[in-house]
Amino acid sequence: MRIRATMAAATVTGSLALAAFAVPAAQATDQPSLAQAHQVAQKAAGHSAPQARSLTATEAGDPYVMDATFSNIKVNSGKSAIVVGTTNTVHVSYSFTFTHGSDVDPTADDFVPGVDLYRTDTDEGNALFGEAPATCTAASSTVANCNGSIDINPQEELTNVDAGAKWTGEAFAVAYNGQDPDSPSDPSKIGTAYQDAVSSNALQRYSKLTVNASPEPVKKGGTLTITGALTRANWDTHKYAGYTSQSVKLQFRKTSSSAYPTTYLKSVTSSSTGSLKTTSTATYDGYWRYNFLGTSTTPAVKATGDFVDVQ
Repeated sequence: MRIRATMAAATVTGSLALAAFAVPAAQATDQPSLAQAHQVAQKAAGHSAPQARSLTATEAGDPYVMDATFSNIKVNSGKSAIVVGTTNTVHVSYSFTFTHGSDVDPTADDFVPGVDLYRTDTDEGNALFGEAPATCTAASSTVANCNGSIDINPQEELTNVDAGAKWTGEAFAVAYNGQDPDSPSDPSKIGTAYQDAVSSNALQRYSKLTVNASPEPVKKGGTLTITGALTRANWDTHKYAGYTSQSVKLQFRKTSSSAYPTTYLKSVTSSSTGSLKTTSTATYDGYWRYNFLGTSTTPAVKATGDFVDVQ
């Protein structure tokens, strides 16, 4: 789920501020939403606190910051790059340890924890959330282990400008403590926790690479023509399109070898349609493949080797 809304820092003041946290109707559910809880926690922290602090409400109607901290936060198994294609929703896993005071119950039905990713190079506050809050399991009376996912649907949530941009993770939790998230009778009973910059990630456009060496078979000393295509996901059209003007490496391994050499035969530049074409002399039986080393917006990919019998 993606929210496109201004995320400028603000001070939470009374129930009027809570009313501003309502999510669009299409995203509202019977339970508090992640986007709504995120805004409550973020604004209570002023979007500047390096970690959650132990505070009480400073004035009537203000949510308070819980006696709680996040630790051992891991997003996408610790990997920076998140690769997304054109169709399938990608579920980016995350986990964290939530250490809290004895008055906090992270297993309560109206306790809403999560992690989201937001763009740091735009003032539009683009944020990606999961479809459901994280699930927390008590490890002790003051420690819980929480797991969830950020669910990214390329059909609805991504455009090509999102690729390669820096996305920052932030962890948050809101304990509504029996209050109605949309219309709380006493907002000062709502507890929050927030921590910014828990991960640094980049979204990449899924890439594909093909190869075909011909003729097959070929006489020893004959000329092989090696063709192929480098394509990647286009999040604007939701189709795959050629990745143009990219350097792609040509590799060959003999049948007697189990690995491709670390040196490359040559570099081939993809055309305006992403196609690849070059020639080479056939000397041994073996496998030919193209190898793309990747860019900031597009992951590395290797074609499946094409076997050629040299006679």
